[in-house]
Amino acid sequence: MVKKKRIAWGITGAGDKILETMKVMEKIRVEFEDKVDIEVFISKSGDQVVKYYGISNDIESNFDRVWVEINANAPFLAGNIQLGKYEFMLIAPATSNTVAKIAMRMGDTLISNAAIMGQKADVPIYILPSDVEEGVTITQLPDGKDLKITIRKEDVEHVEKLAQMYETYILKDPHEMVEVFRKHFGE
Repeated sequence: MVKKKRIAWGITGAGDKILETMKVMEKIRVEFEDKVDIEVFISKSGDQVVKYYGISNDIESNFDRVWVEINANAPFLAGNIQLGKYEFMLIAPATSNTVAKIAMRMGDTLISNAAIMGQKADVPIYILPSDVEEGVTITQLPDGKDLKITIRKEDVEHVEKLAQMYETYILKDPHEMVEVFRKHFGE
């Protein structure tokens, strides 16, 4: 039996795209279950959001391991990424706060610290920012209602800065995650 590869999926406090991301990740898990273990790392804010959106139990029951942030080094994701224990890190969805922290090199949370350490070790980092294009967008709340939000140029500038970093890739749509897995693990 071939040993499965591991990936780290980081979930931050972004509600935008969380439900669509979850659906896509469930499909990915099924498609690649013989090739990859998906370990989920949830930030403190992400923990609130997955509960608010009612997907906490789905995450627990559908993925290989689930960790919730205690602090920037617990669980010890950053060290394990640097040691090459993960094929890549996926942060989806990523808040503008997380994107800014990674862009500005502030590793003071589990997800930002792991991403920065992964970048230093040349581990591919894939990020699905919630705020990728300047302007007005509509996001869906847990109750199904729409919320209009305005994405500022400063948030987009942080995304653009990340896109320039080595082995750091920006995803604009949750469905692009499927292609990431196919690139790394085949059809």
